[in-house]
Amino acid sequence: MADDSKTSGTGPFDLDAIRQLVRLMKRFDLSEVDLSEGDQRIRLRRGARLVAAAPLAAPVPMAAPASYPQPAAGGPTAAPAPAADTKKYLEIKSPMVGTYYAKPAPDKDDYVKVGSKVTKDTVVCKVEAMKIFNDLTAGLNGTIVEVLVQNGGAVEYDQVLFRVDPS
Repeated sequence: MADDSKTSGTGPFDLDAIRQLVRLMKRFDLSEVDLSEGDQRIRLRRGARLVAAAPLAAPVPMAAPASYPQPAAGGPTAAPAPAADTKKYLEIKSPMVGTYYAKPAPDKDDYVKVGSKVTKDTVVCKVEAMKIFNDLTAGLNGTIVEVLVQNGGAVEYDQVLFRVDPS
């Protein structure tokens, strides 16, 4: 997928940057992107012909910034709602690939938790993408009934982060 590129670290072609490029390629139906910065180069191709199949390496987990706590071991921060009831709930999804942060700072409380009332303008979390921390607002009114991501965890584009009861 990538030629002569670095896929981890803090450079312009770290794993999060590559994921964002892949999403943009899909969104705009691009078949190839070739970028370089200094001595670093990355070439991404979609739908390219495969000469030989080789197993892909497992993704390398990236550490959360030192200013944020590492996620606690275990599952999501809330117990899953019964599957039959999820259809009546609205979902708040990630608008981008990045790292999810439930708190504005390590010594602060979570933006929201199960039972929190939210309005369209309520900030529910931060998503860090390419070293930029983006506030994510609820975009709807209701009560948080499920939190599906751990603090410091990776999120994908359009991944459900919260379920909200609109009543």
